[in-house]
Amino acid sequence: MENNLNTTSPTTVRQTLTLDLIDATGTATPMQAELSYDPSDPYAVTSTFITGAGNVRWTFGRDLLINGLYEPTGDGDVHVWPCLDSDGHAVVIIELCSPDGEALVQAKTGDVTSFVERMVGVVAVGNESRFMDLDAAISAIFASEAA
Repeated sequence: MENNLNTTSPTTVRQTLTLDLIDATGTATPMQAELSYDPSDPYAVTSTFITGAGNVRWTFGRDLLINGLYEPTGDGDVHVWPCLDSDGHAVVIIELCSPDGEALVQAKTGDVTSFVERMVGVVAVGNESRFMDLDAAISAIFASEAA
């Protein structure tokens, strides 16, 4: 699997990696994805899956990615857990569920760990609220309710 580290600004962390999309028969199909973390949304990680039909973007709690390195975690639409692939290599499984369908992807644990370490280097676990722009969050809530 290919891994390309990249930081676009001093605070935004991005990492492009190759994931395996696992189908219902257990067959793995490689695909590109980008993990990104922006401290202005300190509790979230975005994963953009690059497909032939266009990019598919999922945003979920960064704690799922952090904790999913070590133990099964998740409730609702996103679940993350550590596992071994068919060759015995450590991988992280990410299961995404929506009304449109489900996807199961796996990434090398080392690739995910590298991203998590860089992300936590920008905003340490427990310090997320220090990076939250509360005024902007409240304004966004009121704007969405008014629409």
